[in-house]
This record gives sequence, C-alpha cells and structure tokens, in this order.
Amino acid sequence: MPRLTRSIPSYRKHRASGQAVVTLSGRDFYLGPHGTKVSRNEYDRLVGEWLRQGRQVGRQPGPSHTFDSDLCVNQLIVAYLRHAHAYYRKNGRLTSEYSDIVYALRHVKRLYGRRPVSEFGPIALQTVMQEFVATGWARSTVNKQSRRVKRMFRWGVSQELIPSSIYEAIATVEGLRKGRTSARDTRPILPVDDAIVDATLVHLPEVVADMVRLQRLTGMRPSEVCMLRPMDVDRSGDVWKYRPESHKTEHHDRERIVFVGPLGQEILLRYLARDSAAYCFRPCDSEAKRRAARHANRKIPTKYGNRPGSNRKLKPRRTAGEQYDACAYRHAVHRACDGAFLHPTLSLVKVSDLTPEQLQELKKWRADHRWSPNRLRHSAGTKVRKEFGLEASRVVLGHSDVETSAIYAERDMSLAVAVARKIG
Repeated sequence: MPRLTRSIPSYRKHRASGQAVVTLSGRDFYLGPHGTKVSRNEYDRLVGEWLRQGRQVGRQPGPSHTFDSDLCVNQLIVAYLRHAHAYYRKNGRLTSEYSDIVYALRHVKRLYGRRPVSEFGPIALQTVMQEFVATGWARSTVNKQSRRVKRMFRWGVSQELIPSSIYEAIATVEGLRKGRTSARDTRPILPVDDAIVDATLVHLPEVVADMVRLQRLTGMRPSEVCMLRPMDVDRSGDVWKYRPESHKTEHHDRERIVFVGPLGQEILLRYLARDSAAYCFRPCDSEAKRRAARHANRKIPTKYGNRPGSNRKLKPRRTAGEQYDACAYRHAVHRACDGAFLHPTLSLVKVSDLTPEQLQELKKWRADHRWSPNRLRHSAGTKVRKEFGLEASRVVLGHSDVETSAIYAERDMSLAVAVARKIG
C-alpha cells in the first residue's frame, strides 16, 4: 500500500497520448500537450482549486458544470469543519464560534449524515430546528444554530461542492418567532444589584473577588479581565489605559481602551509587580493562597500529620493554570453564589440523600440566585448612563454606536417618575 503524504500532486507526462496529466483525489485530469504553457496554467488552476477545497475535487473540470450527486451530508460536514477549524481563530487559538458550529452540526449529522446533500431541504432544516428545541435550547439559540447550518450550505455553494438551489431552498426557512413556538425564551440580561455582589464577594477567592471588583468599576468584558497583563496597561497618566491583547470587535479594526480610575488602580496595583507578559489574575496564585490559608488555620501540629506539599499527586488530572478563561471565571462566581444564598432547608442536606424532586428544587433555587460576570458590565453601563448620559456609557463600554450601549445600560426610570409626578 502506498504511503500517504501531504505533498502536491506532480505534473506528469502521459506517454501514450503525449499529454500532461495530474492525479487529484484518485482521478486523472488531462491538461493538454505536455510542456506547453497552456498545460502548465491548467495544472496550476486545478491544483489551486483542489487545495482550496480541502484536497477534494468538488466539480468536473471543463465548461459544463456538474456536481457530485453522491456527496452525502457527512462529507459536507467534514469539509466545512476543516475550513472552520482554520478560519475561526484569533491570535492562533480557536474561538467559541467553532465549538458552537460543532454543536449545531452534531444534530445534523445524527439525523441526516448518511443522506445525500440533494435530499436536504427546508423540511429537513425544520426537523433539525425542532431537534434543537427538544434539546432544551432557547429560541434565540435555536435561531443562531439554524443560521450556522445555513452557513455551512452557503459555504458548500461557494466551494462548488453543491448546487446553489439547495442553499436557496433552505434559506426560505425563517427563524422561530416569539410566542409561536414551544421553545423557551431567555430572560433579558439585567444589571446585578450591588448588595448581591457584596454578599457574593465574601465567598469568593481573593483573586476572583478582585476581578469582580475591577470589572464592576470599569465595565470590562469578562474575557478582558481574564487576559489583563501589566504590559497592556499604560500608567503614564492619572487615569490608566488598558488595551486588551484581543477583544470582541478587533476584526472590525476597532480599538478597545479600558479606562481605569483611582479605585480600579488601587485594586490592580497589587497584581502588577510581576513579569510584564504574565497575566495579572492567575488560578495558580489563587490556589496557592487557598492552600496557605488552609495551612494557617490548621489545628493539628505539622509533626503529627502531612507537611504542606507532601501529599500531592505526582500527576494530577487537573492543575491550576496561568490564566482564567471566561468560563472558569463564571463557574467561580456561581460557586460563590451557591454559598452566599443557601436554600432554607435543602442546602445542608447531602445531595445523595435528596429525592429527585428535592434535587430539582435545589437546582432551580441555585439557578434563580446565581448571577454571571457579564451582568457587571450591564451594571457599569447603567451607572454611567444615569450619571453622565448615554454617550459616556458608549465610550466606557467601547461600543461603536449608542444603540448597542442602550442594550447594556438600563434607562433611568426615576426620571420618568419625576416627570409623571410633575405633569401627571
């Protein structure tokens, strides 16, 4: 069996006919008389299209455009995921968009993976959307995932893998409308009350608590807090300027500047005395402080028990890293919420002793009493809008237009109350 390689197929001479030939995906393509400029140009064109389509032959060469009628949905999914894996990257790392695409196409694969692409039409897409609803996804999530499925077929058309009529047909399927579907609707993201945040801070590790305090003051995104480094902070003025190494809208060539005032500087100053390229808020620092606190509160003398570090696993499955991500940051806040807002009767009972009904009640209680770090951004936007106006809120949050800022910054209803009281 020949050894598989990633080399480019060679330009060869077919001795029987005297023509140039190249083999792509196991098929021979004749290019014209060997050694001529025309055959070389044809070779460059075919190989370039073959590489652009992920080392696959998407169409027959020549003036008549035909498609592979045996192409199944699984093959299209594999080709598109190969493209998405290379395309959806930022600073060398995969973005969350790639994982969202994988989740969406997982259901398409299960229902229609072995079916020909030509059989995937509007009814098939509506069936997939119903599967999204059955999974428990919210209406907005179902609509986003259905657009990702459509995007895959649009990409297939752009790569000449499938006819445009397939995409044009499924593009007629509209998203789910509010009140006209069984899919649940998510609640709007509202600011979180300061009293709730203060009650949660007591149960947070010191490092994560400072992340919460800084984000509440500056209105950063959770990811921007996690990636903060000393080298990204300009401390030349009385108000510091933090330019994140990466941000949400950088692909639109927009600059993101976070302004840090005196209160934020007081929090941040404790984390700047380190290597300029190291992250300020690190899980390894938080874990070290947690272990030090446990050792300080130890009751048994060290000569009668394990010394610090003597009972560590040699190869632990998980270790504290050098940087928080937004997901780990959110989970830390949720755990603190569970400790701050205990269920009146079920929180002190072992989970293994709870009945299924009680466990469901406890889960609902915790879900209702948890808040996520992205709500701190809404809190900061609302506070700035109330004191300085919507334009100031836009600048602080880093939005390009005030319409976006209006989503994050709630209106000051006290003004409407005052107007009604006066003219009402």
